[in-house]
Amino acid sequence: MVIVLLTGSRNYVIYNRLLFTLLNKCAYCALFTLSHQEAMAMSCLGPSSLLAVKLEKEKHLMNFPWFSENLKVKTPSGDCFEFPCYRWLVDDKEVIIREGTGTYRLTLLIIQFLMKWKEWSPGFPMSIDAKVNELPKDVQFDGNKQSEWDWDFKKHLVPFSTKTIYPNTIVLRNEHFFIPVKPLTFDSSFPFEICTDNVMQDWNKDYMFGYQFLNGCNPVMIRKCMKLPDKFPVTHEMVKGCLKKGSTLQEQLWAGNIYIVDYEILNGVPAASSERHLTAPICLLYKNELDQIVPIAIQLSQTPGEMSPIFLPRDNKYDWMLAKMWVRSSDFLVHQLVTHLLKTHLLSEVFEMAMYRQLSAVHPVYKLLMPHVRFTIAINAKAREKLISKDGIFSQVSSINGAGMGKLIQNAMKTLTYESLCFPEDIKARGMEDVPKYYYRDDGKMVWKAIHCFVSAVIKTYYRSDKAVQKDVEIQEFVKDVACFDFPKSLSSREQLVEYLTAVIFTASAQHAAVNFGQFDWYGWIPNSPSTMRKPPPQQKGQVDLKYIMESLPDRECSSKVLGTVWSLTRTQENELYLGTYPDMYFTEQPVKEAIKTFRHKLDEVTNIIKSRNEKLTLGYCYLSPDKIPNSVAI
Repeated sequence: MVIVLLTGSRNYVIYNRLLFTLLNKCAYCALFTLSHQEAMAMSCLGPSSLLAVKLEKEKHLMNFPWFSENLKVKTPSGDCFEFPCYRWLVDDKEVIIREGTGTYRLTLLIIQFLMKWKEWSPGFPMSIDAKVNELPKDVQFDGNKQSEWDWDFKKHLVPFSTKTIYPNTIVLRNEHFFIPVKPLTFDSSFPFEICTDNVMQDWNKDYMFGYQFLNGCNPVMIRKCMKLPDKFPVTHEMVKGCLKKGSTLQEQLWAGNIYIVDYEILNGVPAASSERHLTAPICLLYKNELDQIVPIAIQLSQTPGEMSPIFLPRDNKYDWMLAKMWVRSSDFLVHQLVTHLLKTHLLSEVFEMAMYRQLSAVHPVYKLLMPHVRFTIAINAKAREKLISKDGIFSQVSSINGAGMGKLIQNAMKTLTYESLCFPEDIKARGMEDVPKYYYRDDGKMVWKAIHCFVSAVIKTYYRSDKAVQKDVEIQEFVKDVACFDFPKSLSSREQLVEYLTAVIFTASAQHAAVNFGQFDWYGWIPNSPSTMRKPPPQQKGQVDLKYIMESLPDRECSSKVLGTVWSLTRTQENELYLGTYPDMYFTEQPVKEAIKTFRHKLDEVTNIIKSRNEKLTLGYCYLSPDKIPNSVAI
């Protein structure tokens, strides 16, 4: 039994009951018509007096949860009040919702869930104080998502082993089937063109090494270098053979053709064990006359000296190969724990928690953000249990254990800024506005602009002035709840609110897609990005051979777990909701509905532009194609 209470503007309550059979577990839309007496009672309060509805579900022996998608109340005079809900009624708990045309002036009636902050591990951002089995119903996986997660974890993350890892073919095997990685054969649910074949062929070439800093899994580390740091004493004599004939290193620095990737964030992070090693390398790159970004110098520590030589392309081929492997291994660690985990998963959870805690369900920003936090708390809770726990998969396959994760996250938190989440600002801060073939930048700018225009249209529908933003208590409390980082503690204009919400949505959708869904493409060939190194970095040149390299790479068991993990993490749900897709219509206002249509049209245009460009490329970049960007962090 579900009890409906209709509340008028003078706290006048009309009481009625809606009966549902025990088998009716999910009611998508309830149309509730007022009786003549009830309508007469409401009429004395005015035509727009119906402000809120409270739904109460009574607890019985057969106690099914009840999902309310939408509630419409129609009066005999023809007035219709619509209450978007999209929430579960569990046990005997109540849900209070306001009418769907409410504006920014609404105050918070009730926080639907008692969601407390908790520091899961020292150094980590605050997250929900609940384990997987304690999560509120509304943030849990739905049945389909849960089934797919259970299947992937059981069949891909746990039992995989490899028939062979090196040198030419990888075969993933479990008790039921084989998946040959070369040639590649995947079912239709895998949404991206696989480039592992290109990686396997060219992984050791300098151009492919450099290309990954632009368009690989971690395209946010590279930055323009105008002056070499003292800790990286590269000289012209060292690299003159790599530069344009007749030019000097200083001239190339001034010309803006030199780039640097510095893994200082790994400095001081303890290695997992004496058999799994870790370092903090620095890599110098050069934009050559073919517009390729290629490495020209690598130092495998933050401290120069005799025991930390600078490796060069002219060195012994195995010295140079291993130096690049060390950089790629370090990049794997920073990508997984900082770029991916911290800056998309954990930050999106912070935004979701603040949304639930501070915004009423009818608040326009709540409605705007809701599709972009779908399953985020749930997937993070599962990650804390299975992937990044003390004995989780990441500790099993990488050079970093639980203590090291905490240290690395602490290092990353010191450098985390709000500006780094604003895509155009981040590109500008790294000096990457004009580097050629940076498709992550090109596509990201188009997606950011489309999201920004959409958010702007929504915000201007509800906020008529900057003062309206300043006076919105819910928005200010929402921003304040997030401001545990070096983020804004208040917003004073519509423009600031638009940028803030654009950053939230972009982070949860596009940025996560860019750094997540290429993992099997780039990590599926283990030598390209080793998850750990079993031998310490070389301290002298000329002492490395192929045997030493093979003994440095992850062993077969570790490699198989990496392959199973990155395969699973690059899968999307069968009924995935992609950017611009909003089947749950939280908004009832026509201007916002039109804004959604315009948003979809712009995203279609971006998709077509990317598709046309990729047709001309040997190695296409599709991770930021809007038709392949899920709405939220859900895997």
